[in-house]
Amino acid sequence: MSVTWQMALQIFAINFSYITLNTIRFMLTMKGYRFLAPLVSFVEIIIYIIGLNLVMKNLDNAMNIIAYALGYSIGIGFGILLEDILALGYSLQRVHLPLEADQDLASRLRDKGYGVTVYLGHGINGERLILEVLSKRREEKELRDYILSQAPSAFIVSSEPKYIHGGFWAKRMRKNREEFLSR
Repeated sequence: MSVTWQMALQIFAINFSYITLNTIRFMLTMKGYRFLAPLVSFVEIIIYIIGLNLVMKNLDNAMNIIAYALGYSIGIGFGILLEDILALGYSLQRVHLPLEADQDLASRLRDKGYGVTVYLGHGINGERLILEVLSKRREEKELRDYILSQAPSAFIVSSEPKYIHGGFWAKRMRKNREEFLSR
């Protein structure tokens, strides 16, 4: 492999690594990971400095600039994909159902281990049954698929809570943490 291609490949790899870590660090920061985000940032900035030095010394070749841009763009996509695979945090599914819908859905969801709160809402077509279902984010799609298999006409809105205090999930998280620490 020629020196020109080797340099372009190095620039790509360094920028890809830097931007992947940058994307992950940003998402960790947004989710409140106060210790992990700075640790990732430490590694990220070391890679950035090495990469920036390499690029600045080799701006005379258009292939290096293209490699830098490709590493940047593909690194963002890979960072997002990696964060989706890690699926950190929790998901809150707000499920709106017609009032005459299956009244046992909340019980079945609780039997599956989900925290469920049920209340009445008022929509354009009258009263609605609203279920708020909290799950780990990595279980979000499975939960949504289950809900839709039980209530195909459900209107579902998903969000990511940053802070959870009290209730079923706080007890469950505390128990999981205690079990983890006792190992």
